[in-house]
Amino acid sequence: MTLLLAFFIGFFGGLRSLTAPAATAWAVYLGWLKIERPLSLIGSLPAVGILTLLAVVELVADKLPRTPSRTAPPGLIARIVMGGLTGTCVAAGRAQGIFLGILLGAAGGVAGCFLGYRARTGLVKALSTRDIYIALVEDLVAIAGSLWVVSKF
Repeated sequence: MTLLLAFFIGFFGGLRSLTAPAATAWAVYLGWLKIERPLSLIGSLPAVGILTLLAVVELVADKLPRTPSRTAPPGLIARIVMGGLTGTCVAAGRAQGIFLGILLGAAGGVAGCFLGYRARTGLVKALSTRDIYIALVEDLVAIAGSLWVVSKF
């Protein structure tokens, strides 16, 4: 189950690259997710503040017309790295293999990136609606999903 959660936290990070790390940071800070150093530094007050601020900025920036595609190399690399980091934290929270957590989190990041992109563009077309409405739903899925994963500890 833990390794599946490592994949899922990466998946939700694939939707919004900084939402999963912010949720993970809060979980460590609040004591929901207990991990050892150096990974536990993600739950330090400065890290929680910075990751939360960056996640909020990303939620806003995602709606701007000049924001590059998440599938472009910078966005994809961020999702792989953040998926690996959060997958590692989740795996370490239940004393599972952190290397498997890295791999599953990173794989989840890739899956979330491309499936989220396909779902968003497909829904916009199928529903003949503006992108922002689907983007807001995607935001809620990323936030709720990330919180769901880290609340399982």
